[in-house]
Amino acid sequence: MSETAPATDPADAAERHPLRAVILAGGLTFEREVSLVSGTQVVEELTRAGLDAELRDADAELLPGLAAAPADAVFIALHGSTGEDGALRAVLDLAGVPYVGSPAAACRLAWDKPAAKSVVRAAGLTTPDWVALPHSTFRELGAGAVLDLMVARLGLPLVVKPASGGSALGVQKVSRVEDLPAAMVSCFAYGDTVLVERFVEGVELALAVIDLGDGPEALPAVEIEPESGVFDYTSRYTPGLTEYHAPARLPDDVAARAAELAVRVHEALGLADLSRTDAIVTPDGEVHFLEVNVSPGLTETSMFPMAVEAAGHELGEVLTQLLTNTAAR
Repeated sequence: MSETAPATDPADAAERHPLRAVILAGGLTFEREVSLVSGTQVVEELTRAGLDAELRDADAELLPGLAAAPADAVFIALHGSTGEDGALRAVLDLAGVPYVGSPAAACRLAWDKPAAKSVVRAAGLTTPDWVALPHSTFRELGAGAVLDLMVARLGLPLVVKPASGGSALGVQKVSRVEDLPAAMVSCFAYGDTVLVERFVEGVELALAVIDLGDGPEALPAVEIEPESGVFDYTSRYTPGLTEYHAPARLPDDVAARAAELAVRVHEALGLADLSRTDAIVTPDGEVHFLEVNVSPGLTETSMFPMAVEAAGHELGEVLTQLLTNTAAR
């Protein structure tokens, strides 16, 4: 954060006129509880930083409430479709409410994992080969025949995941062909379209990007080491089941490539302010893009706060700067 621009220094701004921030959390998705934890964490960090921060749900009272008591800026801590598919942001745009984060169109693109992978690959970045198909295709053409073609094309093991969504909900690693039908059925519980991706062996990384006013920069990579070997929902949100290393235990040249990939993904998808890219680095040092999150988790086991701390920043200061910049736009 610049020391030559006092007008945007968060401490000075808060002292002159405490910023009124509304934090959106909750929603009606599978990730509601995680979102509420993230939102509460944001409110606590901002309150300690001297801001006037209020937690609100994305419900029928939101727009009247913002009209009656306008916020200087909104921070979206909603996970799942409510906070990440761009619809809420489009409504905030209609209402003229400033918010931290990516614009609606970019969120729609990032939310659609196959579409995001296509854009990232077109930008010259590496991502595991994949096939994404709706439930109707399996119903109309016969699940057995389609699954046989997928295995012939992608091989085993595979990763099966919803084509949209977060928090690793519905994500499964499939090593045996006989387990694939059940994994597909389970995944369809979270959405109509399933993304089947070639499994890449390596170290999983969370790559946070922030833009505090001088362009996007990658924070130190966070290395993810789940006890079970699969970073699923349980491993992600149960303390003690996953070990994190921040910064990641990577050679300098690999860490630099991972950082470059995260920034290029952020730019290729038109994202703004903050994002978190999930990636795999193979034993030979190649970094593979998996997916990107426009509303990173901010719970005690979330990787974004770990990356902020590893960079030597205070989370409250970063959040305050993002809100200050948004209010000034």
